[in-house]
Amino acid sequence: MLIDTHCHLDAPEFDADRPEVARQAWDAGVRAIVIPAIEVANFSIVRDLAHATPGGTYALGIHPLYVSRAADADLDILRDAVRAALDDPRFIAIGETGLDFFVPEISSGPARDRQEHFYVQQLKLAAEFGLPVLLHVRRSQDILLKHLRRIDAAGGIAHAFNGSAQQAEGFLAHGFALGMGGAMTYPRSLQIRRHATDVALSSLVLETDAPDIPPAWLHGDARRNTPAQVSGVADALAEARGVSRGEIIDTTGLAARRVLPRLDAWLSREHAA
Repeated sequence: MLIDTHCHLDAPEFDADRPEVARQAWDAGVRAIVIPAIEVANFSIVRDLAHATPGGTYALGIHPLYVSRAADADLDILRDAVRAALDDPRFIAIGETGLDFFVPEISSGPARDRQEHFYVQQLKLAAEFGLPVLLHVRRSQDILLKHLRRIDAAGGIAHAFNGSAQQAEGFLAHGFALGMGGAMTYPRSLQIRRHATDVALSSLVLETDAPDIPPAWLHGDARRNTPAQVSGVADALAEARGVSRGEIIDTTGLAARRVLPRLDAWLSREHAA
């Protein structure tokens, strides 16, 4: 099954044509889209959008780039929102959470400490409710893994992974799959392309991060990424590994359903109906 495991369909870049973008994804064969929240202000937005989108599901969390404008009480709001969402079959994970040490102003000092605090608290929340997490991983792999060794979260997806082979093994050992998206389609993305070919296909999932990280074939005014592009990502991964498109779609789809059990349960109900 063709699944986009990471798509910010609620982003303002889609305000003018969101239903058409969702329709194009469905027409491209995308049968599930995971829409992660980034802050308290868009919790209800991603929930409502998931219910309005064919194949739509959602996650709730506080993104590391939005921690600077989050209040401590937002973690309590997140807990309440997660508890309330447990009866919603389209709610599947905690996220987007994680750490971002690429942006200089938040990669050291109190801002970095606050990122870690919010990440740790969301990991604990995921462990408490037995939920997987959607991890933002940017120049922060070792610190993310350090906390995963302490807190027994229920796996998930290392989104847009670009670490070393040893770090990749660390995430896989904790029950995570690695997200493969537009960055993998650029010839100069040597590290990501090595993961695309060397990591077991059963540990890879497809994603777009739309509207961000456009694949190599989008140029000029067409640089906005969309969930439909996950179909091309599947083709690129098939070419890189020397296997069929069908094998990529089937195996990465099964991987997504394995690391996101609530997604699997929802898809099973949808197809049984």
